[in-house]
Amino acid sequence: MSAYDTNNIFAKILRGEIPSHRVYEDEATVAFMDVMPQAEGHVLVLPKAPSRNILDVEPAILASLIVTVRKIAVAAKAAFDADGITIMQFNEAPAGQSVFHLHFHVIPRREGIALRPHSGKMEDRDILAANAEKIRRHL
Repeated sequence: MSAYDTNNIFAKILRGEIPSHRVYEDEATVAFMDVMPQAEGHVLVLPKAPSRNILDVEPAILASLIVTVRKIAVAAKAAFDADGITIMQFNEAPAGQSVFHLHFHVIPRREGIALRPHSGKMEDRDILAANAEKIRRHL
């Protein structure tokens, strides 16, 4: 496994070098809207501490992270009146990881509607801001 890259896009977001639509933040974790959502309300949840993925994260950091994942999942389900929630987490490129900072995808789902591909098409900033506000109202 490679070393953690301090210049990955999530590290830059955490440092405030790249803007994000933050939904939630505490001393150890942050949650923000995915700019290429696979469904309405797609949120990314990550630790503030540098961790490449679940294979190298400190157990205490993972414990606080999963608490935030649950909090965001409950709020996103309510905010988007979803039928369910998909939670995904990938480890290393062969498993689908493309940003090498530990993160969970929290995606509200509706019965019969497939996930959109993670295509590289950026969502409109106003839509992301509105979706972030919907989730914040349920926290």
